[in-house]
Amino acid sequence: MTTRVLIADDHALVRDGLRHILTNASGFEVAGEASDGAGTLALVRSTAAHVLVLDLSMPGRNGIELIRQIRDEKPALRILVLTMHAEQQYATRAFKAGAAGYLTKESASAELVAAVTKVAAGGVYVSLAMAERLAQSLAQSVNEPSDALPHQRLSDRELDVFQRICAGETITEIGEALCLSAKTVSTYKARILEKMQMPHEAALVRYAVRHKLFDDRNEL
Repeated sequence: MTTRVLIADDHALVRDGLRHILTNASGFEVAGEASDGAGTLALVRSTAAHVLVLDLSMPGRNGIELIRQIRDEKPALRILVLTMHAEQQYATRAFKAGAAGYLTKESASAELVAAVTKVAAGGVYVSLAMAERLAQSLAQSVNEPSDALPHQRLSDRELDVFQRICAGETITEIGEALCLSAKTVSTYKARILEKMQMPHEAALVRYAVRHKLFDDRNEL
């Protein structure tokens, strides 16, 4: 049986690379592509497929929110997250939202075919490196109270904004990337500071560095 795959990523070069890998492997058909959240929803609603390869950081809808909605509307569609985020908190939230696999872009060339195959067959896929991080996180959570880490109080969208603040993006840049107004981004920023009980942005950055929350790699 041919596995029909949908690809959702806002970078054309990434989509081209993923399509090349899958079409050069036997048993796969790329049935459609999308470059943002709205386009992804339209694609999954109109195109029959077995697996959606989904980037978490596209313009528009937050990636975790998008996983939840797709799972509600298309429960049979298996979702493989392919992302720049190698941090375990993103993987944990993605799996809780309904993803069936989690793969970082740096591992895509070597692991994409195996990941899509496993997910399409009903299994769960996570790379060895990410599995180790998840295991370490679980071990840490056993030894710490549930409210020990302030960033765990953030919503999925707030975590996204937090990561972008720590990456040095301005309010305007964050708004453009997430298709939000500057006022809305400022509201999210205020909520983040309040929930994490931090006085200013510099404190957020220091917190992220201390807890090694975000990698400093740029997205491919």
